[in-house]
Amino acid sequence: MTDASRPFIVSWNTTKRCNLACGHCYLDSSELTGADAVSTVEANSFLDEIAELAPGCMLVLTGGEPLLRHDIFDISSRAASLGLSPVLGTNGTLLTDEIVKRLTEAGIQGAGVSVDSLSPALHDRVRGMEGAWTKACGGIEALSASPIPFQLQFTVMKENKEEVASFIDFAYSHGAKAVNFFFLVCTGRGQRSTDLSPVEYESVLRLIVQKEEEYKGRIMVRARCAPHIVRIAGSVNNSSSLIKGGTSGCIAGDGYLRISPEGFVTPCPYIPARADSPNLKSSSLKGIWDEDRDFVSLRAPRHKGRCGECEYAQGCGGCRARALATTGDLMNEDPWCAHEPVGNIIKEKSSAPAWSVEAEERLKKAPAFIRPMIKKGLERYAAAKGIRVITPELMAELREKTGR
Repeated sequence: MTDASRPFIVSWNTTKRCNLACGHCYLDSSELTGADAVSTVEANSFLDEIAELAPGCMLVLTGGEPLLRHDIFDISSRAASLGLSPVLGTNGTLLTDEIVKRLTEAGIQGAGVSVDSLSPALHDRVRGMEGAWTKACGGIEALSASPIPFQLQFTVMKENKEEVASFIDFAYSHGAKAVNFFFLVCTGRGQRSTDLSPVEYESVLRLIVQKEEEYKGRIMVRARCAPHIVRIAGSVNNSSSLIKGGTSGCIAGDGYLRISPEGFVTPCPYIPARADSPNLKSSSLKGIWDEDRDFVSLRAPRHKGRCGECEYAQGCGGCRARALATTGDLMNEDPWCAHEPVGNIIKEKSSAPAWSVEAEERLKKAPAFIRPMIKKGLERYAAAKGIRVITPELMAELREKTGR
Protein backbone atom coordinates (compact mmCIF):
# COMPACT_ATOMS: atom_id res chain seq x y z
CA MET A 1 0.00 0.00 0.00
CA THR A 2 1.37 3.42 -0.93
CA ASP A 3 1.24 6.56 1.21
CA ALA A 4 -1.25 8.01 -1.27
CA SER A 5 -3.75 5.22 -0.58
CA ARG A 6 -3.87 5.35 3.21
CA PRO A 7 -5.02 7.91 5.79
CA PHE A 8 -2.52 10.19 7.46
CA ILE A 9 -5.03 11.39 10.06
CA VAL A 10 -7.37 9.15 12.07
CA SER A 11 -9.85 10.87 14.37
CA TRP A 12 -11.28 8.66 17.11
CA ASN A 13 -14.26 9.69 19.21
CA THR A 14 -13.14 7.57 22.15
CA THR A 15 -16.28 8.32 24.17
CA LYS A 16 -19.65 9.99 23.82
CA ARG A 17 -19.55 11.10 27.45
CA CYS A 18 -18.88 14.76 28.12
CA ASN A 19 -18.96 17.17 31.03
CA LEU A 20 -20.33 19.95 28.80
CA ALA A 21 -23.40 20.26 26.55
CA CYS A 22 -22.23 22.34 23.58
CA GLY A 23 -24.99 23.67 21.37
CA HIS A 24 -23.12 22.76 18.18
CA CYS A 25 -21.91 19.25 19.17
CA TYR A 26 -22.05 16.91 16.17
CA LEU A 27 -22.27 13.89 18.52
CA ASP A 28 -25.00 15.27 20.77
CA SER A 29 -22.75 14.36 23.70
CA SER A 30 -23.47 15.20 27.33
CA GLU A 31 -23.72 12.01 29.40
CA LEU A 32 -21.30 11.92 32.33
CA THR A 33 -22.03 8.39 33.53
CA GLY A 34 -22.34 4.97 31.96
CA ALA A 35 -19.95 2.61 30.22
CA ASP A 36 -18.18 3.48 27.01
CA ALA A 37 -19.32 1.49 23.98
CA VAL A 38 -15.74 0.40 23.23
CA SER A 39 -13.89 -1.49 25.98
CA THR A 40 -10.18 -1.24 26.71
CA VAL A 41 -9.59 -4.61 25.04
CA GLU A 42 -11.49 -3.48 21.95
CA ALA A 43 -9.62 -0.17 22.00
CA ASN A 44 -6.30 -2.02 21.89
CA SER A 45 -7.56 -4.02 18.91
CA PHE A 46 -8.58 -0.77 17.18
CA LEU A 47 -5.05 0.58 17.70
CA ASP A 48 -3.55 -2.50 16.08
CA GLU A 49 -5.84 -2.00 13.08
CA ILE A 50 -4.92 1.68 12.81
CA ALA A 51 -1.18 0.98 13.00
CA GLU A 52 -1.48 -1.67 10.29
CA LEU A 53 -3.43 0.54 7.88
CA ALA A 54 -1.72 3.85 8.57
CA PRO A 55 1.67 3.43 10.28
CA GLY A 56 2.93 6.67 11.79
CA CYS A 57 -0.35 8.53 11.26
CA MET A 58 -1.62 11.26 13.55
CA LEU A 59 -4.25 9.76 15.86
CA VAL A 60 -6.65 12.36 17.27
CA LEU A 61 -8.08 11.10 20.57
CA THR A 62 -11.24 13.09 21.11
CA GLY A 63 -14.80 12.67 22.33
CA GLY A 64 -17.11 13.73 23.87
CA GLU A 65 -14.43 14.57 26.36
CA PRO A 66 -11.62 11.97 26.08
CA LEU A 67 -10.31 12.69 29.57
CA LEU A 68 -13.47 11.09 30.96
CA ARG A 69 -12.19 7.70 29.77
CA HIS A 70 -10.33 6.08 32.65
CA ASP A 71 -7.99 4.33 30.21
CA ILE A 72 -7.19 7.30 27.93
CA PHE A 73 -3.58 7.43 29.18
CA ASP A 74 -3.16 3.71 28.46
CA ILE A 75 -4.67 4.16 24.99
CA SER A 76 -2.25 7.00 24.27
CA SER A 77 0.75 5.04 25.57
CA ARG A 78 -0.12 2.04 23.44
CA ALA A 79 -0.66 4.22 20.37
CA ALA A 80 2.77 5.81 20.84
CA SER A 81 4.38 2.38 21.33
CA LEU A 82 2.92 1.31 17.97
CA GLY A 83 4.59 4.27 16.26
CA LEU A 84 1.46 6.40 15.95
CA SER A 85 1.39 10.11 16.83
CA PRO A 86 -1.37 10.54 19.43
CA VAL A 87 -2.81 14.00 20.01
CA LEU A 88 -5.67 15.09 22.26
CA GLY A 89 -8.81 17.00 21.30
CA THR A 90 -10.37 18.41 24.46
CA ASN A 91 -12.63 21.13 25.82
CA GLY A 92 -9.79 21.98 28.21
CA THR A 93 -11.86 22.08 31.39
CA LEU A 94 -10.28 18.96 32.91
CA LEU A 95 -6.68 19.86 32.12
CA THR A 96 -4.51 20.49 35.17
CA ASP A 97 -0.76 20.48 35.68
CA GLU A 98 -0.98 16.89 36.92
CA ILE A 99 -3.17 15.71 34.02
CA VAL A 100 -0.88 17.39 31.50
CA LYS A 101 2.11 15.69 33.12
CA ARG A 102 0.40 12.31 32.76
CA LEU A 103 -0.45 13.08 29.14
CA THR A 104 3.20 13.90 28.47
CA GLU A 105 4.27 10.61 30.04
CA ALA A 106 1.62 8.81 27.96
CA GLY A 107 3.20 10.01 24.72
CA ILE A 108 0.70 12.72 23.74
CA GLN A 109 2.43 14.80 21.05
CA GLY A 110 -0.01 17.67 20.74
CA ALA A 111 -3.33 19.00 21.98
CA GLY A 112 -6.20 21.04 20.66
CA VAL A 113 -8.40 23.06 23.04
CA SER A 114 -11.79 24.39 21.96
CA VAL A 115 -12.71 27.96 22.90
CA ASP A 116 -15.71 29.54 21.19
CA SER A 117 -15.56 33.12 22.43
CA LEU A 118 -13.37 35.61 24.23
CA SER A 119 -16.48 36.50 26.21
CA PRO A 120 -16.73 34.13 29.20
CA ALA A 121 -20.51 34.53 29.22
CA LEU A 122 -20.93 33.62 25.55
CA HIS A 123 -18.48 30.71 25.72
CA ASP A 124 -20.23 29.33 28.82
CA ARG A 125 -23.65 29.65 27.15
CA VAL A 126 -22.49 27.89 23.97
CA ARG A 127 -20.72 25.20 26.01
CA GLY A 128 -23.62 24.67 28.39
CA MET A 129 -21.75 25.13 31.67
CA GLU A 130 -21.08 28.15 33.85
CA GLY A 131 -17.35 28.53 34.47
CA ALA A 132 -16.33 26.56 31.36
CA TRP A 133 -14.34 29.52 29.97
CA THR A 134 -12.32 29.97 33.15
CA LYS A 135 -11.56 26.24 33.34
CA ALA A 136 -10.57 26.08 29.65
CA CYS A 137 -8.19 28.99 30.14
CA GLY A 138 -6.68 27.16 33.11
CA GLY A 139 -6.13 24.17 30.83
CA ILE A 140 -4.42 26.38 28.27
CA GLU A 141 -2.10 27.70 30.97
CA ALA A 142 -1.22 24.13 32.01
CA LEU A 143 -0.37 23.23 28.41
CA SER A 144 1.68 26.37 27.85
CA ALA A 145 3.87 25.40 30.82
CA SER A 146 4.40 21.89 29.42
CA PRO A 147 6.36 20.34 26.54
CA ILE A 148 3.11 19.55 24.67
CA PRO A 149 2.57 21.90 21.71
CA PHE A 150 -1.03 22.99 21.41
CA GLN A 151 -3.48 24.72 19.14
CA LEU A 152 -6.78 26.45 19.78
CA GLN A 153 -10.05 25.62 17.99
CA PHE A 154 -12.86 28.11 17.40
CA THR A 155 -16.24 27.24 15.88
CA VAL A 156 -17.49 30.23 13.88
CA MET A 157 -21.16 31.11 14.41
CA LYS A 158 -23.32 34.18 13.99
CA GLU A 159 -22.81 35.05 17.66
CA ASN A 160 -18.99 35.09 17.53
CA LYS A 161 -18.02 35.83 13.92
CA GLU A 162 -16.84 39.32 14.83
CA GLU A 163 -14.24 37.80 17.20
CA VAL A 164 -12.18 36.00 14.54
CA ALA A 165 -9.39 38.58 14.32
CA SER A 166 -9.12 39.12 18.08
CA PHE A 167 -9.14 35.36 18.70
CA ILE A 168 -5.99 34.98 16.62
CA ASP A 169 -4.34 37.60 18.82
CA PHE A 170 -5.50 35.66 21.89
CA ALA A 171 -4.13 32.36 20.57
CA TYR A 172 -0.78 33.87 19.67
CA SER A 173 -0.39 35.65 23.00
CA HIS A 174 -1.10 32.40 24.87
CA GLY A 175 1.57 30.42 23.05
CA ALA A 176 -0.56 28.38 20.65
CA LYS A 177 1.24 27.00 17.61
CA ALA A 178 -1.88 27.19 15.47
CA VAL A 179 -5.48 28.36 15.49
CA ASN A 180 -8.19 26.47 13.61
CA PHE A 181 -11.51 28.01 12.67
CA PHE A 182 -14.23 25.40 12.26
CA PHE A 183 -17.48 25.97 10.41
CA LEU A 184 -20.75 24.35 11.44
CA VAL A 185 -22.07 21.29 9.68
CA CYS A 186 -25.68 20.66 10.63
CA THR A 187 -25.33 17.29 12.37
CA GLY A 188 -26.05 16.26 15.97
CA ARG A 189 -27.03 19.27 18.07
CA GLY A 190 -25.56 21.41 15.29
CA GLN A 191 -28.87 20.89 13.47
CA ARG A 192 -30.42 23.27 15.99
CA SER A 193 -27.66 25.89 15.76
CA THR A 194 -27.86 29.02 13.64
CA ASP A 195 -25.28 28.79 10.90
CA LEU A 196 -23.70 31.62 8.94
CA SER A 197 -25.27 32.61 5.65
CA PRO A 198 -23.20 31.88 2.52
CA VAL A 199 -22.32 35.58 2.30
CA GLU A 200 -21.19 35.70 5.93
CA TYR A 201 -19.26 32.46 5.45
CA GLU A 202 -17.41 33.97 2.48
CA SER A 203 -16.65 37.16 4.40
CA VAL A 204 -15.17 35.27 7.38
CA LEU A 205 -13.03 33.11 5.09
CA ARG A 206 -11.67 36.22 3.40
CA LEU A 207 -10.76 37.67 6.80
CA ILE A 208 -8.99 34.42 7.76
CA VAL A 209 -6.94 34.60 4.56
CA GLN A 210 -5.96 38.19 5.35
CA LYS A 211 -5.02 37.36 8.94
CA GLU A 212 -2.98 34.35 7.82
CA GLU A 213 -0.93 36.69 5.65
CA GLU A 214 -0.51 39.07 8.58
CA TYR A 215 0.59 36.37 11.05
CA LYS A 216 2.75 34.39 8.64
CA GLY A 217 5.75 32.91 10.44
CA ARG A 218 4.30 33.51 13.91
CA ILE A 219 1.25 31.25 14.18
CA MET A 220 -0.56 29.00 11.73
CA VAL A 221 -4.06 30.25 10.90
CA ARG A 222 -6.34 27.69 9.27
CA ALA A 223 -9.98 27.10 8.33
CA ARG A 224 -11.52 23.66 8.78
CA CYS A 225 -14.54 22.23 6.99
CA ALA A 226 -14.18 25.16 4.61
CA PRO A 227 -12.56 23.86 1.39
CA HIS A 228 -13.66 27.02 -0.44
CA ILE A 229 -10.75 28.84 1.16
CA VAL A 230 -8.49 27.65 -1.69
CA ARG A 231 -10.44 29.85 -4.10
CA ILE A 232 -10.43 32.85 -1.79
CA ALA A 233 -6.75 32.49 -0.86
CA GLY A 234 -5.84 32.27 -4.53
CA SER A 235 -7.59 35.55 -5.23
CA VAL A 236 -5.58 37.28 -2.47
CA ASN A 237 -2.18 35.61 -2.88
CA ASN A 238 -1.60 32.69 -5.24
CA SER A 239 1.43 31.71 -3.13
CA SER A 240 -0.56 31.66 0.12
CA SER A 241 0.42 28.88 2.52
CA LEU A 242 -3.31 28.14 2.72
CA ILE A 243 -2.83 26.72 -0.78
CA LYS A 244 0.80 25.62 -0.73
CA GLY A 245 0.52 24.41 2.86
CA GLY A 246 -1.76 21.50 2.04
CA THR A 247 -4.91 22.74 3.75
CA SER A 248 -7.08 23.26 0.69
CA GLY A 249 -9.79 20.85 -0.26
CA CYS A 250 -11.48 18.21 1.87
CA ILE A 251 -9.55 15.08 2.83
CA ALA A 252 -12.51 13.11 4.18
CA GLY A 253 -12.16 9.51 3.02
CA ASP A 254 -8.95 10.36 1.18
CA GLY A 255 -6.28 10.88 3.81
CA TYR A 256 -8.67 11.03 6.76
CA LEU A 257 -11.16 8.81 8.57
CA ARG A 258 -13.20 8.87 11.76
CA ILE A 259 -14.03 6.14 14.29
CA SER A 260 -17.24 6.81 16.24
CA PRO A 261 -17.73 6.14 19.98
CA GLU A 262 -19.49 2.89 19.02
CA GLY A 263 -16.75 1.79 16.62
CA PHE A 264 -18.39 2.75 13.32
CA VAL A 265 -16.00 4.05 10.68
CA THR A 266 -16.96 7.05 8.53
CA PRO A 267 -14.99 9.41 6.27
CA CYS A 268 -15.31 12.33 8.71
CA PRO A 269 -16.99 13.19 12.03
CA TYR A 270 -19.74 15.16 10.28
CA ILE A 271 -20.74 12.22 8.09
CA PRO A 272 -22.90 10.10 10.39
CA ALA A 273 -22.83 6.34 10.32
CA ARG A 274 -25.35 4.74 7.95
CA ALA A 275 -27.65 1.95 9.11
CA ASP A 276 -25.29 -0.45 7.32
CA SER A 277 -22.01 1.31 8.09
CA PRO A 278 -19.14 -1.07 8.95
CA ASN A 279 -17.97 -1.36 12.54
CA LEU A 280 -14.37 -1.90 13.56
CA LYS A 281 -15.48 -4.47 16.12
CA SER A 282 -16.39 -6.85 13.31
CA SER A 283 -14.58 -5.55 10.20
CA SER A 284 -10.96 -4.80 9.36
CA LEU A 285 -10.02 -1.15 9.02
CA LYS A 286 -8.17 -1.84 5.77
CA GLY A 287 -11.23 -3.56 4.35
CA ILE A 288 -13.43 -0.61 5.30
CA TRP A 289 -10.96 1.90 3.85
CA ASP A 290 -10.63 -0.02 0.59
CA GLU A 291 -14.22 -1.13 0.05
CA ASP A 292 -16.86 0.93 1.88
CA ARG A 293 -18.95 2.83 -0.65
CA ASP A 294 -18.61 6.26 0.97
CA PHE A 295 -14.82 6.02 1.03
CA VAL A 296 -14.69 4.74 -2.55
CA SER A 297 -16.97 7.52 -3.83
CA LEU A 298 -15.01 10.27 -2.06
CA ARG A 299 -11.75 9.13 -3.67
CA ALA A 300 -13.33 9.27 -7.13
CA PRO A 301 -16.00 11.95 -6.63
CA ARG A 302 -18.69 12.74 -9.15
CA HIS A 303 -19.87 16.09 -7.89
CA LYS A 304 -23.29 17.36 -8.88
CA GLY A 305 -24.73 20.83 -9.35
CA ARG A 306 -22.39 23.79 -9.12
CA CYS A 307 -19.62 21.69 -7.53
CA GLY A 308 -19.61 19.42 -10.59
CA GLU A 309 -19.25 22.38 -12.94
CA CYS A 310 -16.81 24.41 -10.86
CA GLU A 311 -13.29 25.21 -12.00
CA TYR A 312 -12.15 24.53 -8.41
CA ALA A 313 -13.69 21.05 -8.28
CA GLN A 314 -10.35 19.35 -7.68
CA GLY A 315 -8.74 21.87 -5.34
CA CYS A 316 -11.94 22.50 -3.37
CA GLY A 317 -14.81 20.14 -4.11
CA GLY A 318 -17.04 21.64 -1.43
CA CYS A 319 -17.91 20.14 1.95
CA ARG A 320 -19.37 16.69 1.31
CA ALA A 321 -20.77 16.41 4.83
CA ARG A 322 -22.66 19.67 4.44
CA ALA A 323 -24.10 18.48 1.12
CA LEU A 324 -25.20 15.23 2.75
CA ALA A 325 -26.72 16.97 5.79
CA THR A 326 -28.74 19.45 3.74
CA THR A 327 -29.70 17.39 0.67
CA GLY A 328 -29.22 13.74 1.63
CA ASP A 329 -26.73 13.23 -1.21
CA LEU A 330 -22.98 13.06 -0.51
CA MET A 331 -22.19 14.29 -4.03
CA ASN A 332 -24.60 17.23 -4.26
CA GLU A 333 -23.35 20.80 -4.41
CA ASP A 334 -22.32 22.49 -1.17
CA PRO A 335 -25.18 24.93 -0.48
CA TRP A 336 -22.98 27.22 1.65
CA CYS A 337 -20.74 28.20 -1.26
CA ALA A 338 -21.56 31.54 -2.87
CA HIS A 339 -19.37 31.00 -5.94
CA GLU A 340 -20.90 30.72 -9.41
CA PRO A 341 -18.62 28.47 -11.47
CA VAL A 342 -17.22 29.45 -14.87
CA GLY A 343 -16.08 25.96 -15.89
CA ASN A 344 -12.57 25.00 -17.10
CA ILE A 345 -11.64 22.77 -14.16
CA ILE A 346 -8.21 23.52 -12.72
CA LYS A 347 -6.58 20.10 -12.62
CA GLU A 348 -4.09 18.99 -10.02
CA LYS A 349 -1.50 16.27 -10.41
CA SER A 350 -2.44 13.38 -8.14
CA SER A 351 0.65 11.18 -8.01
CA ALA A 352 2.41 11.54 -4.68
CA PRO A 353 6.20 12.03 -4.85
CA ALA A 354 8.60 9.89 -2.84
CA TRP A 355 10.43 11.12 0.27
CA SER A 356 14.15 10.93 0.86
CA VAL A 357 15.23 9.43 4.17
CA GLU A 358 16.66 12.79 5.27
CA ALA A 359 13.39 14.58 4.45
CA GLU A 360 11.34 12.01 6.37
CA GLU A 361 13.58 12.45 9.41
CA ARG A 362 13.19 16.22 9.25
CA LEU A 363 9.40 15.87 8.95
CA LYS A 364 9.32 13.82 12.16
CA LYS A 365 10.69 16.82 14.07
CA ALA A 366 7.57 18.88 13.33
CA PRO A 367 4.80 18.89 15.98
CA ALA A 368 2.49 15.93 15.40
CA PHE A 369 -0.67 17.97 14.95
CA ILE A 370 0.73 19.98 12.01
CA ARG A 371 2.85 17.19 10.49
CA PRO A 372 0.07 15.96 8.15
CA MET A 373 -0.49 19.48 6.81
CA ILE A 374 3.22 19.94 6.17
CA LYS A 375 3.39 16.55 4.46
CA LYS A 376 0.44 17.22 2.21
CA GLY A 377 1.64 20.73 1.38
CA LEU A 378 5.09 19.51 0.38
CA GLU A 379 3.63 16.75 -1.78
CA ARG A 380 1.33 19.20 -3.54
CA TYR A 381 4.20 21.63 -4.05
CA ALA A 382 6.51 18.92 -5.41
CA ALA A 383 3.83 17.53 -7.74
CA ALA A 384 3.09 21.00 -9.11
CA LYS A 385 6.77 21.46 -9.94
CA GLY A 386 7.13 17.98 -11.41
CA ILE A 387 9.56 16.89 -8.67
CA ARG A 388 9.56 13.16 -7.94
CA VAL A 389 11.50 13.10 -4.63
CA ILE A 390 11.07 15.44 -1.66
CA THR A 391 14.39 16.45 -0.13
CA PRO A 392 15.44 18.74 2.75
CA GLU A 393 16.37 21.34 0.13
CA LEU A 394 12.82 21.33 -1.26
CA MET A 395 11.47 21.62 2.29
CA ALA A 396 13.64 24.68 2.86
CA GLU A 397 12.50 26.18 -0.44
CA LEU A 398 8.81 25.88 0.44
CA ARG A 399 9.46 27.14 3.96
CA GLU A 400 11.07 30.27 2.53
CA LYS A 401 8.16 30.84 0.16
CA THR A 402 5.45 30.44 2.81
CA GLY A 403 7.27 32.02 5.73
CA ARG A 404 7.06 28.82 7.81
